[in-house]
Amino acid sequence: MKKYFEFDKLGTSYSREIIGGFTTFLAMAYILVVNPNVLTLADIADFPDALRMDKGAVFVATALAAGVGSILMGLIARFPVALAPGMGLNALFAYTAVLTLGIPWQTALTGVLISGVIFVLLSLSGIREKIINAIPIELKNAVGAGIGLFIAFIGLQSAGIVVANPATLVGIGDLTNGNTLLAIFGVVIAVVLLTRGFKAGIFIGMIISTIVGMFCGLIQVPGQVVGAVPSIKPTFGVAFEAFKDPSQLLNGDVLIVILTFLFVAFFDTAGTLVAVTKQAGIMKGNTLPRAGRGLLADSLAIVAGAIFGTSTTTSFVESTAGVAAGARTGFAAIVTGILMLLSLFFFPLLSVITSAVTAPALIIVGVLMATSLKDIEWDKFEVAVPAFFTVAMMALTYSIATGIAIGFLFYTVTMVVAGKAKKVHPLMYVLSLIFLAYFIFLK
Repeated sequence: MKKYFEFDKLGTSYSREIIGGFTTFLAMAYILVVNPNVLTLADIADFPDALRMDKGAVFVATALAAGVGSILMGLIARFPVALAPGMGLNALFAYTAVLTLGIPWQTALTGVLISGVIFVLLSLSGIREKIINAIPIELKNAVGAGIGLFIAFIGLQSAGIVVANPATLVGIGDLTNGNTLLAIFGVVIAVVLLTRGFKAGIFIGMIISTIVGMFCGLIQVPGQVVGAVPSIKPTFGVAFEAFKDPSQLLNGDVLIVILTFLFVAFFDTAGTLVAVTKQAGIMKGNTLPRAGRGLLADSLAIVAGAIFGTSTTTSFVESTAGVAAGARTGFAAIVTGILMLLSLFFFPLLSVITSAVTAPALIIVGVLMATSLKDIEWDKFEVAVPAFFTVAMMALTYSIATGIAIGFLFYTVTMVVAGKAKKVHPLMYVLSLIFLAYFIFLK
């Protein structure tokens, strides 16, 4: 096992990988609760119940997709990257496809399945890997830092430290709120531990925050440890039903949704893989070893998730929390996957994991990921402009894919104007045209 995952080469151990995998699980466990609420449109009171997905089935599908996807990534690519149904992608599925466009959730699942199959074919052909390796190192560094800013922003929001403000869009939250104070406490504890050299500082901080939260009455002590696993029958295999009447898949809205699934998932995954593996020290120069395997595992997870009955499964940026806690290999992803599967039987315990506990991990990881900004040649304006827009627009548009698209477009423009057109990889020109078409026709 140690030889397969190259423990000695990467300077890791079973304890570090287990702690890293468990930390990643804690940082992304919220998806087990949030995804069912999003996909069932739980916050839309007047939506017909007959048109909603079954919440219990979606919970099981979410846990299975996350478990299977993470284990596939660990075994096939050996990356410390966990997978689960992605935030943003689930909102696209529920609020755009089902609620706004009126596409039945059954047909939307078929769209997810089709996008997954296309991804598998692209991964096997090597096209996805070539695209990732064609991205210049400056933009890869910007993507990593941008994702760091993005997830730190999510963490600050989850903690209630940053809130919506009608005058300025965002502002400072109520710092006297108990949960916000607990999150701030978690940040301080993690900072102190990491500053003192504790590699598992984020993980330990989560445990301490949970205990303090229970002691202060901010986190409810679970009254039940093991609960019954809901039936997955209402969603399992439903993605195949639309093929009985292919005409419903030829609808313009359905095709646009499928293309959007493809676009967002493609570049969200690419950005996440680059960011996490760079932080883990796996990146070799400007090349990601075993990128093809990582992309294949991600693609297979999309297909599996669609069959189980959930929206697009993707690599999770929260994996960086596990890397910060010491994870360096796919063994950590397998640990996370196993915990996801075990969560099926211990769902009541997940009520303990609140945003006040996970938010500090996201904030601290954002700090760690921002260090890649130092590797960008800011004195070269043609590099500084696309790098800046990549970083800034991820957080300001609340989308990793949009930040990448805007940054890539600016990179092509500035390099051509600077007389360095020949230094731009041909695939970057192709990507720029695709991004331009995306903004014109799909946005």
